[in-house]
Amino acid sequence: MHASNLVAEIKKKDKKAEFRGWGGDLMKNQGVELVKHYRMTAYMGFVEVAVNLRKVLGNIAQCKKDIVDYQPDVIILVDYPGFNLRIADFAHEKGFKVFYYISPQVWAWKRRRVRKIKKTVDRMLVIFPFEEEFYKNYGIDVTYVGNPLLDELAKFGTANRSMFLRRNSLGEKREIIALLPGSRKQEVKRVLPTMLKVVSHFPEYQFVIGCVSSLGKGFYKKIMGNADVFLIEDQTYELLQNSSAAVVTSGTATLETALFTVPEVVCYKATGLSYLLAKWMIKVKYISLVNLVMDKPVVKELIQGDLTEDNIVKELDLLLHNGKRQRQILEDYDELRERLGNAGASEMAATVICEGLKNIKQTK
Repeated sequence: MHASNLVAEIKKKDKKAEFRGWGGDLMKNQGVELVKHYRMTAYMGFVEVAVNLRKVLGNIAQCKKDIVDYQPDVIILVDYPGFNLRIADFAHEKGFKVFYYISPQVWAWKRRRVRKIKKTVDRMLVIFPFEEEFYKNYGIDVTYVGNPLLDELAKFGTANRSMFLRRNSLGEKREIIALLPGSRKQEVKRVLPTMLKVVSHFPEYQFVIGCVSSLGKGFYKKIMGNADVFLIEDQTYELLQNSSAAVVTSGTATLETALFTVPEVVCYKATGLSYLLAKWMIKVKYISLVNLVMDKPVVKELIQGDLTEDNIVKELDLLLHNGKRQRQILEDYDELRERLGNAGASEMAATVICEGLKNIKQTK
């Protein structure tokens, strides 16, 4: 999504720009020639990566060869550090200019990666205010461009509630609680069953799972069983705009939920080994982007053993029925939005990249 928006903004500034890359349908719709779809490359967690290591290494080798064959003027890396930092190292060695949009979370873990970034990346384009200061402390060329989620929200506008409810066969009278279990098979399998146990505790509400089409409804239905929940596909923003509360797997969705001013409880569960390794390696106090940006526990985080039916029910009850808790979280959401600034991240990032590319060509 963010890469496709960036491509659109670059094309406004350079109508002759051509793009070849690794990504998804949104990038393809913007005219990017896809080498490989992201569905074929997404592995999550230490154990999952280890099991699929041969495929991962094969993808990296394919990407390197394609870069050499294509000979781009500049390489733009977007997030996905396990893959992209290897590509940055290769690209720098081969003399290509590298821009990195949406920083790896090196401030959370694997800080040694900062040294690699300083060596191999020509410009960092970051989306959280605290990241700019972090990189400047290491002497890295960095620009805070704003957060691209604000662009998405501005573009989305306001959904028609009645139309949304009718389209998804939802009731007009009962309020909605959103269940957002993530977009990767492994995380959905681990988190959704516990989320579903909560449904019977709130019969006056209707629970709606926001699923992604890349996994298919059938995948979710196998996990759902006979649970009294609704399932909607690729309508996360409309769902959030019409929800009274949400149960959200840790990730970008925690920030999206907050920006829609929906009270939320954050969930996270990994395999036992992955969790132990992460606990040992991660150096931050929080896992949700909301709490990280605010540097305090705005939203409740239920991690690993704390992710239980009782704990979700307890927090949801506060979010739905405790006026003091509701007011506090909404006040914190207002401050969060102020800290993130205004929309325009994609345009700002495009400006920096196009100016940088112009300078590169002039130097040549």
